[in-house]
Amino acid sequence: MTRQLNLILITATVLMISCGDAEEQFFIFPGSAQGTTYSVTCESVPGISPSDIRDGVEELLKRFDYSLSTYNPESLLSAVNSNRDTVVDETFRDVFLRATEIWEMSDGLFDITAGPLINAWGFGPDAIKRFDESRLDSLMELVGMEKVAIIEGKVVKKYPGMFLDMNAIAQGYSVDLISQYLEAAGASNYLVEVGGEVFARGKRGKRRWRVGIDRPTDNNIIAGSDLQAVIELENRALATSGNYRRFYEEEGVKYSHTIDPSTGYPVRHQLLSATILADDCMTADAFATACMAGGLEKAVEMIGKYPFLEGYLVYSDDEGNFLVWMSDPVRELIRE
Repeated sequence: MTRQLNLILITATVLMISCGDAEEQFFIFPGSAQGTTYSVTCESVPGISPSDIRDGVEELLKRFDYSLSTYNPESLLSAVNSNRDTVVDETFRDVFLRATEIWEMSDGLFDITAGPLINAWGFGPDAIKRFDESRLDSLMELVGMEKVAIIEGKVVKKYPGMFLDMNAIAQGYSVDLISQYLEAAGASNYLVEVGGEVFARGKRGKRRWRVGIDRPTDNNIIAGSDLQAVIELENRALATSGNYRRFYEEEGVKYSHTIDPSTGYPVRHQLLSATILADDCMTADAFATACMAGGLEKAVEMIGKYPFLEGYLVYSDDEGNFLVWMSDPVRELIRE
């Protein structure tokens, strides 16, 4: 039996494209957080040094990690998953409530209670596969947002074995929190990117921000090395979900990290990547995952159903050719 892991820490699916205008008015700083990388490009703010802004962002991300990290054993999320008596904070509550809303809007395609399935297939914190057919029914019993709630500040689970996985929404929310911090500091033009999820405010020089969408090929493991498209952003969030960087192969079968909560199995369909635009990155992040869980037809239906969403979908035909579907407003934002 061969099992080729391709669990790449570099999860960024977009690459900032420099505009070259008024470079001296902006400062850039990168960093690491949530098991991935982040980057902030921000205009200079009178009275606040770039180092102070960076320190503020770093402190914000540390607090965020304490709340929602599945990899930090001391986080509130780890305490909830371990059934320790815990009162959750505002960050946890905000993400949980939005996750519940998007679970309803996506007809269950986005589900943070799918953690037991994600872990069983080897995409959890320990990256060990434990799935077998005999466990499916018991695992599915632990899945469903109707089985979990926040009551008097504490998470109440129907079954102790339930495991919440916030990775497909928390990263987007961290982008939103950094953006709010920069806004409060007085910045009107900036771009925040965490693990490929992006929010762009204002412009860089005279042009909108430009972001590259990676081509979803299995060997495209370095963000920005092979772009599918470049898209302009202004006062908009963007998130991309795909199965081309996080998967493994076992006995010739490819298993993607996107799990269909309705079946308990990794998805196998023609949709290769889903890029979603929304007003906030938490929403874009979660719906990008929901689109990948549902496949092409459901993704197109979902994007058309909600006017606050726009989408750029890359899929393959029966011959393996790459094809693109995009909503009409996105067409005007694509640049060569």
